[in-house]
Amino acid sequence: MSMRRLRVTILDLVTKGPSKNTFARVMHPNMASIMPQVVGVWCEELGHTVRYICYTGFEDLSHEIMGETDLLFVGAFSRAAQTAYAVSNLFRSRGAITVLGGPHARCYPQDAARYFDYVLGLTDKTLIDDVIRECAPHRPMGLQLHAARQPHMLPGVKERWKFIEPTLAKAPFLKIVPMIGSMGCPYTCSFCIDSVVAYQPLAFEQIREDLVFLQRKLPNPWVGWHDPIFGVRFDEYMNVIDEVVPKGNVSFIAESSLSLLSEPHLKALRRNGFKAILPGIESWFSNGDKSKTGPKTGDEKVRQVSDHINTILRYIPYVQTNFILGLDTDQGEEPFALTKKFLDLSPGAYPTFSLFTAFGQAAPLNKELQETNRVLPIPFYFLDNKRAMNVRPKHYTWPEFYDHVLDLTGYALSWPRILRRAQANRGMGTKILNVVRAVPASRLRWDLKVRSWLDSDTTVRNFLEGESTILPRVYERRIQKSLGSLWSALPLGALMHDQNAYLNASRTMPLMDLPVRSAVQS
Repeated sequence: MSMRRLRVTILDLVTKGPSKNTFARVMHPNMASIMPQVVGVWCEELGHTVRYICYTGFEDLSHEIMGETDLLFVGAFSRAAQTAYAVSNLFRSRGAITVLGGPHARCYPQDAARYFDYVLGLTDKTLIDDVIRECAPHRPMGLQLHAARQPHMLPGVKERWKFIEPTLAKAPFLKIVPMIGSMGCPYTCSFCIDSVVAYQPLAFEQIREDLVFLQRKLPNPWVGWHDPIFGVRFDEYMNVIDEVVPKGNVSFIAESSLSLLSEPHLKALRRNGFKAILPGIESWFSNGDKSKTGPKTGDEKVRQVSDHINTILRYIPYVQTNFILGLDTDQGEEPFALTKKFLDLSPGAYPTFSLFTAFGQAAPLNKELQETNRVLPIPFYFLDNKRAMNVRPKHYTWPEFYDHVLDLTGYALSWPRILRRAQANRGMGTKILNVVRAVPASRLRWDLKVRSWLDSDTTVRNFLEGESTILPRVYERRIQKSLGSLWSALPLGALMHDQNAYLNASRTMPLMDLPVRSAVQS
């Protein structure tokens, strides 16, 4: 008997709610995830009708999701979880079956299963086929399913183009095509979701075909590599680009490790059109393997990393350095003072500061943090690495920590720093982008509010100290404003979650890799 042809809607939640700032308008369409597009290709190959929606914060989401749907796939980071839960509730009320994938599904499957019929971890085409074949409601708790490993190959740019093209059309000028050459990570950072996924390169022949196709479709295209760590098999990447991309035809952006960015590699990257690199520094007191500093820490590491970043800037116009604030290795004022020193020594790099966050079961360290009762039930909406830290700091009180964060952020985003950064940057595009990113200072305004609440609002202070599980009203109002008309669709209880679900699940039920098909049919 032939399978019923389903009407499938795929929703990629790039952001959690309406956006207004210039940087979001320019960059959100360029932040579309690859896997929702991949799932769209697989669903069509399996004989179903697909409607793909990429929500960037400038569309009317309530209007976008109207229409008949049998099966809804949502891809979301945890910051968009409340939006995803509300959308799922709406589709379920219309008779649709709903599926969640992406980082939130991998990090918080127990919570997501309360609001979706299927919650998918690592996903391949067989898993998608199994879900489609069954396509049945699972309530009150959805099925948690995962493939044994990442797929060996993914549909390339040519197969995904029908989903890529309308998304790029939303970008006013800079249009970045998402590509990927590898999955997983060779490093073992205890706080990272990719550290527990084995590094796996994809076929370089696919990359070759994608680059040839892309140059036929767009004049001087930009490519954003979605590899967790770009360039592990560096020579093979460069050889492919050398073969099919004439000099200057394609511009590339990638996230990589300082350990891979030697000067010979930088020369090859410049020759092959790389315009932006995003290396992770994370901490001055750990992760020496990634930063190529070995056992060096503190001031010695700052000087070595700064020299390295300045070398990169001689070859690559745009460099974003990524830091994590509040790690257990940090104590006192020193980590923040060292970061300010780095900003002085490497003024051309744009710094981003992430707050230490334990995303559910994303990383081994998270279970240890839950065992010591340090993880807080901060609503997912705020878990965007900037708005909240859901781990009580080990060596700081909350007021001390926020005082340091405010001092550092204020320094990095001050007009003297912005102007010095612009003077150090090469190219008008780099100068403008860095100014556009820094000037709104919404991060600084939010941190100032939190610091004020710590002194003036006991509900906030008690919540952050772990002395109360009652959500402060100021947080609830913020979520309600962002969700807008979707607020009424948010399921009861969906504002909060069990922050120790990973620990509790491991105590009550051993984790097993069940065969996917039998898991669906049971």
